[in-house]
Formats: sequence, structure tokens, C-alpha cells
Amino acid sequence: MLKKTLLAALTTAVLVPITQAQAADYVIDTEGQHAFIQFKINHLGYSYILGTFRDFSGEFSYDPDDPEASSVNVDIDVTSLDSNHAERDKHILSDDFLDAGRYPEATFRSTGFTSTGEGEGQLEGDLTLHGQTRSITIDVNHVGGGDDPWGNYREGFEGTTTLSLADFDIDMSDFPPVMREVEMDLTFEGIRQ
Repeated sequence: MLKKTLLAALTTAVLVPITQAQAADYVIDTEGQHAFIQFKINHLGYSYILGTFRDFSGEFSYDPDDPEASSVNVDIDVTSLDSNHAERDKHILSDDFLDAGRYPEATFRSTGFTSTGEGEGQLEGDLTLHGQTRSITIDVNHVGGGDDPWGNYREGFEGTTTLSLADFDIDMSDFPPVMREVEMDLTFEGIRQ
């Protein structure tokens, strides 16, 4: 009997692989103020305008053993733009620039991820902004992951990219060339579902 039990245990150990991390789905934690979409644009070559989009939502899938299978989807309320200056925000949201009345939402849908090092990579995807969809690349860094004090499991990432406003049909020809690109900084912390 002991031989049979031991044989069954060994067979099970050989045939059933040790459980490894698998892809998991996460919801971006915007309620806890642990996710940010921020921008920086040069102001006439003298300084910078900094701002954020306050309202957005999204989810991502991540497997630490196979990061190239990761995916991300984000929906952004363009009208939530905040550059800490109400009159400037109105101007940026007007049809002179973002035309938020016609295009109140921006979206990002990932199409692929390429690892470039431990915890680093490039996230490719389609950004729709101002009625135009363009492929962009975001340099991504894995900040960390683990259990939180409330019984959840979290993963966090940061990313950066630079957008040419002309690619999204936003006319900046009346402004100095240094104002024709915008730097985007992204920080996402997700709660595993």
C-alpha cells in the first residue's frame, strides 16, 4: 500500500507541472489616485506647460513570465484636461487645438509589447486623439508588484512617449517649433481581478 501511495505521489509530481505565474487581468486604480496621465509641452521656448487628464479608465493584462503577451486598453475623458489655469484649459479644449466638443474621448489600444531588459520594454499601440488614430510606442518600466494591506494584489508601471501634434491634425504652425511636440508621462497601478 505504501508503495502504491508513493508511486502515485511521484507520478503526480512528474505529470503535473509546478504552478507558475499566469497572465492576470488588472483594473487601473484611478479611484485611489494611483494612476496618472500627465503632459508637458514647451511654452514658447521659455518654460513649460504641465498638466494632466483627471478622468480616465482602463485595464491591462500582465504575465511576469511572458510580458510580451501583455495588453492595455485606456479610455481618456479629454474634457478633464487640467493645466492649472482655467482660461488656458478652455483654449486648449477649443477647436483651436483639441476640439473636445467634437472629440471628447481619446483611446489607447495596445497592439504589442517588446521586452528590452529586466522589467523594461516598449508598448506599441493605437492612440486615437482629435479624431485621428496613429500608432505610437511607449517606453515602459515595471515599478513593482505585490500584495496590498487590503487583500488585493497590485502591479505598477510607468511609461513615457513623445507625440507630434501634427500627427493628430492639431495645427501648431503659428507657434514656435518647440511647441509642436508634447511629452506624455503615464503611471498605472492596477488591481488584479
